[in-house]
Amino acid sequence: QDVGSRYYTFIYTLANCMKTCVESNTRMIVCDRPNPINGVTIEGNLVEKEFQSFVGQYPIPNRHGMTIGELAILFNEYFGIKCDLKVIPMEGWERSMWYDQTGLPWVSPSPNMPTLSTATVYPGMCLIEGTLLSEGRGTTIPFEQVGAPYIDAETLAKTLNKENLPGLFFRPQYFKPQFQKWSGTVCGGVQLHITERNKIKPLVTSIALLSSIKKLYPDDFSWRKEAYE
Repeated sequence: QDVGSRYYTFIYTLANCMKTCVESNTRMIVCDRPNPINGVTIEGNLVEKEFQSFVGQYPIPNRHGMTIGELAILFNEYFGIKCDLKVIPMEGWERSMWYDQTGLPWVSPSPNMPTLSTATVYPGMCLIEGTLLSEGRGTTIPFEQVGAPYIDAETLAKTLNKENLPGLFFRPQYFKPQFQKWSGTVCGGVQLHITERNKIKPLVTSIALLSSIKKLYPDDFSWRKEAYE
């Protein structure tokens, strides 16, 4: 189950399987699945060639609005994989649907994607991985809270809420990750609370969050230089 974001690994595992099918002259069958954060909303930029990686192999937006079957067709026909591809379509899915409107149970596609709310903010909040801020890994709400030991939670929440970002508000939060960045250390920060999911812009939200932290704590904020995971 994909989660609707450019940097989620499953879509590139699919692309690599398709390339292998070309080499082995094997047919690729893809059973289509819903985009859990709807198939209407698109947000973000395209990957520039010099920044391509395993989790950014093709120039698609951060929040792409496509299903796994549609992506398979895009990779195959537009980006030139050219395998023998068959996509088995869904029945009853509409582009405006969120996953909880499909009648299907949410099964975590990975340990740090426990809920639909996580998937909703992930297209923006995943960018926190490129910093030394905790993105909430090692807690029960990864990607829905952000912090570091040097942050005053109340100050950051007040600063961000003044931005009036659509579809959510920020609550002051203190948390202690049990693994990953700042493991065992109390971090001050904010928790994102979604109020109107059809209005939220996760990428704009993450940029506002990073900008605010950098302005408030210019001597402490830093980008991650080494590879993550």
